[in-house]
Amino acid sequence: MRLRNVLIVVKDIERSKQFYHDLFGLEPILDNDGNLILTEGLVLQDERIWKDFLKRDVISHNNSAELYFEERDIEAFVEKLERLYPSIEYVNPLMVHSWGQKVVRFYDLDGNLIEVGTPT
Repeated sequence: MRLRNVLIVVKDIERSKQFYHDLFGLEPILDNDGNLILTEGLVLQDERIWKDFLKRDVISHNNSAELYFEERDIEAFVEKLERLYPSIEYVNPLMVHSWGQKVVRFYDLDGNLIEVGTPT
């Protein structure tokens, strides 16, 4: 058995597709009308589909999981983030952990937690 994808719920597939392309270079692989598979195994699912399936509300900013990306030139990444999405909500701005890794944490446009860190 192997993990194939990670799915996150979004309110606007097109807006989220652009966000993940702009910041991480992810490209669409398969678009199934409300389910969009991107490169690297990330799946965006329309909130309406998720709510209909679960029969429960989606809880934004639930802080129970995060998407983790690595970037060698993290300062350039943060500059791009601030230029393209100046109103992004940070959990923590660029910081350095005691072991030397630089990281930044923020929410995507739908409250999904993202961490970008330098390779360890």
